[in-house]
Amino acid sequence: MLVPLDYYRILGLPIQVPGVETPGYAEQLKQAHRDRKEQLPRREYSEVATSARRQLIDEAYTVLSDPEERQKYDASFLAKASELESASTDSHSGRGSLDSTDSYLDPHTPNIDIPSEGFIGSLLILQELGEYELVLKLGLPILSGSNSSLKNGRFGDPKLVEADIILTLALACLELGREQWQGGKYENAALSLENGQEMLLREGLFPAVRGEMQADLYKLRPYRILELLALPETRGKERQRGLQLLQDMLQERGGIDGTGDDRSGLSVDDFLRFIQQLRSHLTAAEQQELFEAEARRPSAVATYLAVYALVARGFASRQPALIRRAQMLLTHLGRRQDVHLEQSVCSLLLGQTEDAAQSLELTQEQATLTFIRENSRNSPDLLPGLCLYAERWLQSEVFPHFRDLATAQASLKDYFADEQVQAYLEALPETTADEVNEWMVVPPPPNPVTIGLPQPTPRRDSAFMTTLRLESNGSSNGTPGKNPSLSSSSSAVSLATLPTAIRTSSSPDTAGPGRIRDRSRPSEDRSASGNGKRDDRSKLPVAARVRGLEPIETPPSRRSGVGRTGAKGKNPKLERWILLGVGGLLGLLLLWLLINSLRWVAGLFQGGPSLRGEQLSIQLDQSAIPIATQPTPEELGATGPINEAIAQGVLQKWFTIKSSALGSTHQVEQLPEILMDPALSLWQRRAEAARQENWYWEYDHTIQETGVEMSPTDPNRATVEAQVSETARLFENGQLSNTREDNLRVQYQFVREAGQWRIRDWVILP
Repeated sequence: MLVPLDYYRILGLPIQVPGVETPGYAEQLKQAHRDRKEQLPRREYSEVATSARRQLIDEAYTVLSDPEERQKYDASFLAKASELESASTDSHSGRGSLDSTDSYLDPHTPNIDIPSEGFIGSLLILQELGEYELVLKLGLPILSGSNSSLKNGRFGDPKLVEADIILTLALACLELGREQWQGGKYENAALSLENGQEMLLREGLFPAVRGEMQADLYKLRPYRILELLALPETRGKERQRGLQLLQDMLQERGGIDGTGDDRSGLSVDDFLRFIQQLRSHLTAAEQQELFEAEARRPSAVATYLAVYALVARGFASRQPALIRRAQMLLTHLGRRQDVHLEQSVCSLLLGQTEDAAQSLELTQEQATLTFIRENSRNSPDLLPGLCLYAERWLQSEVFPHFRDLATAQASLKDYFADEQVQAYLEALPETTADEVNEWMVVPPPPNPVTIGLPQPTPRRDSAFMTTLRLESNGSSNGTPGKNPSLSSSSSAVSLATLPTAIRTSSSPDTAGPGRIRDRSRPSEDRSASGNGKRDDRSKLPVAARVRGLEPIETPPSRRSGVGRTGAKGKNPKLERWILLGVGGLLGLLLLWLLINSLRWVAGLFQGGPSLRGEQLSIQLDQSAIPIATQPTPEELGATGPINEAIAQGVLQKWFTIKSSALGSTHQVEQLPEILMDPALSLWQRRAEAARQENWYWEYDHTIQETGVEMSPTDPNRATVEAQVSETARLFENGQLSNTREDNLRVQYQFVREAGQWRIRDWVILP
């Protein structure tokens, strides 16, 4: 059978000119043959595969080492190509047929005719040469159910050969996937890895190789999500797959700020930056659905992102009901975080100007407050400056994070002129405790006084089973749960690891829109209390109004059974002493409550709210950064042939280590990581001299272009030419003594040892 190989490629030698003997060719041939035999395939291969590979290498050496045989072989190149082209034409015209593997051969590519038992050996050699797609094209038809040649023993022992072919195809999928990953084709890379994994899983073979593929798939998942979500919205199916992958990651991590292991290699901070990076690929509706669901874990970061989505969508689509939901989420966050600016904007967009002003008074962000005051100088209140700030906040900090709103314009004038908005604000009801409690975790009612009485048996009802602990100091707040998916165990959330929130303020340049009618004042026809008037809750401080919404349940009194044996068994003196003791304790309890209440009221009139714990941080203005889990050049070049990307990575590593070894820190011990002799010894001596003589260099390097050529005799050797710009500054005894700038064409000699490329030597080209 024909395979697309030739004896020169098998040994890694350049094709010789027929009839011309190159000086030293015989020694070069021996060295190539020795190197190829010493490079053993993976240990998972059977002896049948390794033996077939070895026979091909020996056959190539036997032919090329005999001058007469090599001359005949060289002369047959053109003849074989012509025959193959003719056979291909006959096959298409119906005059003949080829082997199932021959249909993939290029008539202009040299090939050799080998026995069928040597097919697995040729696959191994093609795999080592980096011909991954060709390996798949040749091997997959052999494994197909319609091909019986494998079962009848044509290629050797079916059990052994089939496992070897499957392993070779799977490794080709693995290496092809890594190449596609490096090229930025993340979905194609995932498809290659999944195909190889499925192939092994179907046969139940080589779990270690499957593990390598699965590890790559986990690390590849963030890249796939970004690639899929960046597709046009018309590609709904692919984008939905991206959202599902994101949901899987969130589930494995335990939420946006969770600490679970999704095996992507991303830390909590890295994952927060990843979420920031993908937000620009999601619409406002997609973010609302995603982050509202995540907020119920609970998650402070997801809650804050849900607020942004609700405000953005509510303002852009003129749905103030969404802004009201954001306001309730902020009420939740306001217990622990300084979100008074966001609360003020939401109140403004709901027409509640007095509430907006009171929230401004509580904020601790003095720079933004100064901006608002400066733009409200000629006004009796802060409304003009707040309107200007809200408009700019929406335009510069909210809309850019949504793919459907990135070019939208934020105009408060158009928003309040909308009839749908006006109708909603006219009928805006007062927020009820139940609405707030849907997003808040309120404290449980105080326990009844049970001094001298048996402790009540705890009720395992729904309220108890869904009590959530949100206080990082260990205290618990409980409320009847409305989410049936909550587990019976308490869920603790710590915000101590989150950094401080950062917001960007705009500079003033224009006046804000006109006044907005205050919707926080109650209408005369709304429900009133017994005296015909309803309290104006908008005049109370925000903190007081939030606390006023918390239901305080007074448990029913329990009758004591102490000392009671029936009507005739009463003991009046004992009961009197018990009542006096209970009354005294109740009095002390009331006095303690009164003192703490006075302290709390006094705190309302101090400079600002006292927020416990570190403030929430989700830097919404942070630019996207690449995720630092892409395979390194060393990982990608460990087995396959070197390419320009891998070569540039090796050179960048050399420049970094060079700067450290000859720099002010003199880190000589890093040189063996990138250099080998003779270059290693030379640079070690140079770095040691720099340390002893107290001089060092500072370097700046730039690689402008790179060319790579694999060694014709050894797949573990390569020549790399690079155009390098170097700026160097010499310091002697801490003083700058010399500066030079070079733009050089350098030829490097690369050698791969233990799966890692190192630099053996280099020369500067003219």
